[in-house]
Formats: sequence, C-alpha cells, structure tokens
Amino acid sequence: MDIHPQLQSLLEQLGSAGYPDQTQISPAEARKITDDRARRFYGPADDVGSTVDIMIPSSPQPLSARVYTPSGKGPFPILVYFHGGGWVLGSLDSADRGARGVTCSGDCITVSVDYRLAPENPFPAAANDCGFALNWIVRNAADFDGDPSRVAVGGDSAGGNLAAAVAIEAREAGPELLFQLLIYPVVDSDLTRGSYQKFANAPMLPGHRMKYFWDQYVPNVGERSNWRCSPLRANDHSGLPPALIIAAGLDPLVDEGKEYAEKLSKAGVEVNYKVFPRMTHAFFQAPGLLDDARVASNEAGFHLRKAFN
Repeated sequence: MDIHPQLQSLLEQLGSAGYPDQTQISPAEARKITDDRARRFYGPADDVGSTVDIMIPSSPQPLSARVYTPSGKGPFPILVYFHGGGWVLGSLDSADRGARGVTCSGDCITVSVDYRLAPENPFPAAANDCGFALNWIVRNAADFDGDPSRVAVGGDSAGGNLAAAVAIEAREAGPELLFQLLIYPVVDSDLTRGSYQKFANAPMLPGHRMKYFWDQYVPNVGERSNWRCSPLRANDHSGLPPALIIAAGLDPLVDEGKEYAEKLSKAGVEVNYKVFPRMTHAFFQAPGLLDDARVASNEAGFHLRKAFN
C-alpha cells in the first residue's frame, strides 16, 4: 500500500500508542480513544477568530455545537458541519482541527454539531438531529454574526453521510443551501464494492469496522435502503446544491464516493471530485500535520468561497 510518508509516520505513532480495536470495546471506551487520538496525534490546530460552545434546544435532548468564527467583520456565511465516527464515535473535539482548517480557508463560520450517537440512538436519530440543527442554525444565524442567506452543509465520513442526506431533505423542505462539502462520505450500505475488498485491511478504517458501524446505526438491515441513511439510493438527485467530494485513495469508501459524484453529475448537479491517492480515511482532520490534508482543506475553502460569493 503506497502510503504517503507523512501519513505513515502518523500511523506508526498511533500504532505505538497501543489503542485497541474500537469494535472490540464498549462504545463509551471507543469514544474516549477517538477524542484522545485526535488531541494527541493530529498536529497543531489552526487559529480562528473565536470559538464558542452553544446548546441547540432540541428534543428529546439538547444538542451541543461549537461555533468557529473567522477573523474579520461579519456577517459571515455559514458551514454547518457534522463530524465523522461511523455514527457511533466522534465529537466536537475529534473534528476540531478539520473544522478550524475549513473556517480559515473558507472565511466562513463553521458550526460543528454533536448529534446523538448509536447504538444508544439508532437511525434515524442522527439524521433527525442534523436536519433540526440546520434549521435552528439558520433561524438563529444573527445571534452569532452569521448570514442565513449563505449556508452550506458538510461533514466527513458518517458526517458526510448526514450532510448528503440533509441536503436532499432541504431541497424539498428548506432551507436553501448553496453548497455541500462531502469528505470521504458514507453514501451507501452496500459493503461489497471493490474498494471494500481491496482495502479490507486499510489503516484507520478497515472494512470490518464499517460493518460494525452499520450494525450499530441501522441494525434493521431492511432499513438500509432508505435514502436518509444511504443517500446514493435516493430516487432523484437533481436540484441539489453544488458539491465537492474529497476522497482518500486508500479507503474502503473510495468507490462509493466516486459513484456519488457520478450520480450527482448525471442529475445535473455541479460536482467536483478530488481524490488524494496516498491518503487513508480520516486524513482531513490533520491539516497542521499532513500536507495533503492542508491541500484538501484549502480546496474545500476555495469551493465554499466560490459558492458563498
């Protein structure tokens, strides 16, 4: 496997830390490891103008969110961001470096949303939370110097899944979105694609871990064809906002990301697809450490600024 030397160094450090396989321990323990790994190993964090943690009043429980504001004078456009972690793991802290990077490169407010996690809260809890959070953020944008007329959604991995689903939902119900940023997104429940076989033992996200995540998030296999968890299977992708899909070349998810880009393009959606061939899953979260992550973050910022202007 042709892994970039910078990433190989990171992987070696992670390996030496002795973390257990996250599918073999409790979700609570795995969540602590995910946050610890991000804090200890993902490199320096970009400076932004300000950050503030807020609560989104939702039912059955409020949702935590973190507002990253760039330097300068607002009101700023808004990226509503959903973290990765297979719908089971991940937090505002594990997504912190990626959110900071895109706040700076996109010159936008990023509101990172902490949705309910599985298996305690299976599908469609996370999808419901993210849709609610988007609408609340738009309604209350002025409270944090945001512009409710310039809004995008984005996320990485499972967060990319949620962003894609929210974008489809918003096409019918609002609010109007200008862009979707999908970073190595999960867009289908089919685990038999060629990249799942080729990268079954890939670092960061081996294939068996995705099976575990699907089993936790959507335990009822019959529900997995629902577009709200498998956005690739929506009947109609026309009329969706422009998209940037960022892919890691050494990732079980690389095939479905490419297929989603093709599906959007065929439906008349403006889509850019950027693959980083020597990167594995999760690389986007280390822009202060990995050159390719910085390039990806800057690419995201370029397309966000274009959409917002």
